[in-house]
Amino acid sequence: MALVQYSESESESDNEPPQRPVKRPRQTSNQPSLPPLPAAFHDLYASSTRVSVRDDPSLHGGRKRVIPHVEGNWPTHLYLEWYPSKDELSILGDVIDQINDRLDISTTQLHSLLHSDLGAQLPLHISLSRPVVLRTEQRQPFLKEFQSALKESPIPSFDVSTKSLDCVSNYEKTRWFYVLRADKPEEDNLNRLLRLSNRSLARVEQPPLYETSQDVAAVLESKSRTAQPQVSRGTGQTRGDYSHCFHVSLAWSLTGPSSEEREEIVSIDLQKVHGLNIRFDCVKVKIGNNVSSIPLFGGN
Repeated sequence: MALVQYSESESESDNEPPQRPVKRPRQTSNQPSLPPLPAAFHDLYASSTRVSVRDDPSLHGGRKRVIPHVEGNWPTHLYLEWYPSKDELSILGDVIDQINDRLDISTTQLHSLLHSDLGAQLPLHISLSRPVVLRTEQRQPFLKEFQSALKESPIPSFDVSTKSLDCVSNYEKTRWFYVLRADKPEEDNLNRLLRLSNRSLARVEQPPLYETSQDVAAVLESKSRTAQPQVSRGTGQTRGDYSHCFHVSLAWSLTGPSSEEREEIVSIDLQKVHGLNIRFDCVKVKIGNNVSSIPLFGGN
């Protein structure tokens, strides 16, 4: 839903006298604060306004489109979303400041992911898929398939804590991200969601995240024969453990840090970060500009 701006001539009648501005009462400590916006509200405005029909890196910090715009193709991403609180934003902002202090600003320009260029808070996330592409006719079947898979494998709401700081690049080596690594949650729920995402995407011939295509294909073949996924002996897990891969991106740059800068970044004080505890109760599926929020078992 787009917000339409009206000029003053359209918003006021020429026949009416001008109105005095209304002074709003100042909020005091005795007045209750406004309740937070519902989570679904953010999905309505999850996409920024398109200002060009072509890939113009100058419009967004030098970034290049990873997936070219093709009529009938829909960029798709599965992820867990996190809107940090005011206190959490302060902690994360301090980490970004410390990273910036350790980078050579003449060669590396750091871009925060906490706020937009206009100062609006942006959501952070843990990815459950690569940026992939669905065709128009695949959108609804894929969404229905993933919803069914999530329902048949009741994964409850869960908490994730953060631990170490790292710098990773995207697959194309066009951007580097400064990230907080996620600790492995109880019941291995990040790996469980990753497997569901990769299997669902494999059925529409899209590449997996972290796993290899061969591993995903082998599990799908095994499930079709036995109706049960193969379980690694002694671990209780299906295939590999990718807990070391999950992360929350805080900032990005077009160039990667030097080996000396990496060593400096590792020394950043993360004492307050270790206390962050992130609650996830739904999976987000973004197809084009449409975001679907699929609740986890016990989620809202």
